[in-house]
Amino acid sequence: MSKKEKNRVNVVYSTNPNFKFEEENETQHEPLKPNQEQLKVYLDRLGGGKLLSRVTGFSGKTGDIEILGKLLKQKCGVGGSVKDREILIQGDQREKILVLLLKEGYKAKKAGG
Repeated sequence: MSKKEKNRVNVVYSTNPNFKFEEENETQHEPLKPNQEQLKVYLDRLGGGKLLSRVTGFSGKTGDIEILGKLLKQKCGVGGSVKDREILIQGDQREKILVLLLKEGYKAKKAGG
């Protein structure tokens, strides 16, 4: 079943040749400005004792979070990725990330223990 067919609502079969399927409209809300974002920077420990800095709370477009993730990886000089609307940066880079996010105009703070 294709993605298009998964969005169909409440119709199994119709004999009407002019019938049009109702589709669920995915909500497209206006992205927040950087100074309205409430980003939180966490430090997580992965298996094997490796550290990971995680940025959550981004509500903008997917392309924007990819660009921000790429910028943070470049400025910190480490690897990372963007998954499930979170930016993952290798190592304990919280201080650098906080400075960079504030410099870019985002509201950000440390979170967690």
